[in-house]
Formats: sequence, C-alpha cells, structure tokens
Amino acid sequence: MPPFFQPVIDRIAADIATAPGRGRPADYIPALAEADPQRFGMAVAELDGTVYGVGDWQQPFSAQSITKVFTLALVLSLEGETLWEHVGREPSGNPFNSLVQLEYEHGIPRNPFINAGALVVTDRLHRLTGNASGALQEFLRAESSNPLLDFDERVTASETAHGDRNAALAHFIASYGNITTPVPELLHQYFRQCAAEASCADLARAAGFLARHGIRADGSVLLSRSKAKQVNAVMLTCGTYDAAGDFAYRVGLPGKSGVGGGIIAVVPGRCSLCVWSPGLDERGNSVAGVAALDRFTTLTGLSVF
Repeated sequence: MPPFFQPVIDRIAADIATAPGRGRPADYIPALAEADPQRFGMAVAELDGTVYGVGDWQQPFSAQSITKVFTLALVLSLEGETLWEHVGREPSGNPFNSLVQLEYEHGIPRNPFINAGALVVTDRLHRLTGNASGALQEFLRAESSNPLLDFDERVTASETAHGDRNAALAHFIASYGNITTPVPELLHQYFRQCAAEASCADLARAAGFLARHGIRADGSVLLSRSKAKQVNAVMLTCGTYDAAGDFAYRVGLPGKSGVGGGIIAVVPGRCSLCVWSPGLDERGNSVAGVAALDRFTTLTGLSVF
C-alpha cells in the first residue's frame, strides 16, 4: 500500500512555500537569532517508527521547550502523581517567562510547560536521577534511534549569559521550598536541556510513545495509558504558551512548541509529528509550523475532536 502521509506533507510544503509572512526568529537568545525563517521541515512518524519527511526534516535545530514534554514524562514515570503536588495543570494566560502568578500561588507554577513549571520538573528529575539533562539525552537518543543526538553547548552558553529571568524564577520558587537543587546547578541543567539539538525526524520518533499510549520504541512501558493521556491533555491545554486555545481551535491536536521554531504534535493511536520553521509569532510559536499542522489536520481529518 502506498504511504498515506508522504503526499499530504508534500502538498503542505508546497502550500507553505507560497504563504506570506514567516515571523521572526527568537532574538532574546542570540544563538537562535541568526536562524533563517524561510527554512521549513516536517516529519510524520507512524507507530512502528517509520518516518516520512519533507523539506529540512533531517536538519538538526534547537529543540528548546519541546524538551519539556520528555522531562515531564520521565518524572511521571519515576514518581507518578506526586509531581502534581509541586506544579499545576492549568493554562497560565501569561507569557511563558512571567513571574506574576508565582507569588499569589505560593511558588506553585501553573503548569509544567511555562518556564517556572519546567524548572520545577527539571529539579525533580535531577533529584530522581542525579543528572536531569543526561537522563533526557539518554531517552531522546533511544526513542529517536539517533545515538549522536546531543546538546548545542553554544546555545547553552548563550542562554546562560542571558538567563536572568529564569534565574529570578528559580530563586523565587526556591524561596517557597518548591525547588531543592542549588539554583546555579538547576539552571545549568535546564539551559542544557533546552539546548538539545534534534531534527524533525528525531523529535517525531521521540514523541511516538505518546501516540502509542505510553509505550516506548522498544515495546517497554514508560507511562500507563492513563498517564500518557495526562501528558497529551496538558500539551493540548498548555503546550503552545498563551496561544493554546487558538492552537486547539486551528490544529486540534496535543502539541508542544519551542522558540527554536519546532512544534511536536500527537495523534493518539495513529502517529506523531514534528514541524520546524524558525520564524515565530508574538507568542513564541512558529508561524509556518502552526499553519502546516492546521493543513495536516484539515487534509487528513486526523484530530482528537
């Protein structure tokens, strides 16, 4: 039987190539500011790991906040429901690096995907494993079948040099006792995590466990079906910063974006996707990436609704 997805993503790439407006790369992280917003790649991974791609689908890029999905899954696999005593599951309605809600919510971040919440998740993963970024790297290499997947230390250094807001978030949360790793070590782990460099093919495969209801590429269980549902649900409601409602309206899939221009998305029981284009809208989501996923669900009829 001919592949179902390849003609679809070929058509999407052709549509995106003629679409006006690509947004602007993230300029507050200098190492990301030089990215070309005209670049575009898209990959779809079936449940068995077969991947279809178009454009720059094999070009590594900075995964940034996409990695928060994987650290969340790892912590849930290790400590289960205890995590939710330390971070919420509600949309924030504020920018991803906002400090506003933390004081009146007593140091409990609104969800795991805003920066404050991701710092708490990274802290817990570091306590559980002794090396949060190392645990993430091991997981991504295994699930993507790419043993060379690594961190871009230039991006780590760039984020560290311009990480005052994240440092403020970490210290503020620590003042409430919701972070126990020394803040400098936590920030190193967090910035390194965000500097993971991977392609659309890598990340589409790596997200496959969410399409397989918690089952890893080797057939072992990472999450129960119920916990995989939880991760997908939080992605749907909180995964695209404060534009999650618009993303759900347009795309209709659980998704997680990163300011490197990537977005992963999941069709439970069918496939996982990753799209990349570095030009961002004002909320930090890839303009071409959201448009491509919108076209994908329209053309295929695949969504959670």
